[in-house]
Amino acid sequence: MKVLLADDHKMVRQGLIKILTEAYPYAEITEVDNATDLFIKAVNEEWSIIISDITMPGNPIDSLKRIREVAPENHILMLSMHSPEHYALRAIKAGASGYLTKDSASEELVIAINQIMKGKKYITPEVADILATSLEINSSAKPLHVLLSNKELTVFQALVKGTSVSQIAEHLKLSVNTISTYRSRILDKLGLHSNADLVKYAIKNNLIDE
Repeated sequence: MKVLLADDHKMVRQGLIKILTEAYPYAEITEVDNATDLFIKAVNEEWSIIISDITMPGNPIDSLKRIREVAPENHILMLSMHSPEHYALRAIKAGASGYLTKDSASEELVIAINQIMKGKKYITPEVADILATSLEINSSAKPLHVLLSNKELTVFQALVKGTSVSQIAEHLKLSVNTISTYRSRILDKLGLHSNADLVKYAIKNNLIDE
């Protein structure tokens, strides 16, 4: 069993090595203390598992992505001193096989390694909740025009029909300045710049009234 252990704190590495050698007495453990050396070692040798800190010098997340591109067969467990909501999602998206906080390593490290070495992901219930929440947010993403107020939507629909600001003002019995303000808010909320952009947006989202 070959283990690549990456962490910039010697005491942390010593603590992890103690856990590893007790569970795997014949394991060959190689230490590195930065993301650059992590990448070099990871892609040039074969490893049973790679265990890496997520915040050590050299951008470990970037190294994780590059390792996945060059040597996708690697099993990589990311560790962090931070709670999962800070880095777990980024680590999993970058290709990590699992994520653990360092304060839970004494209880969960060996369990995580055994599962990952079988080709499975190791996801704690807390990380699973974070992933589920992320999926819910992405799946419930709404189009920008839902941000428009009722009045702004009325002005928007008039503008995309080619109605001038003064005509809209007269129809709604509001001042030209007020309608101009509505138009500016609409453009800001939709991230657009002109009436032509509004028309394109309306067509794309089926918002043109016949």
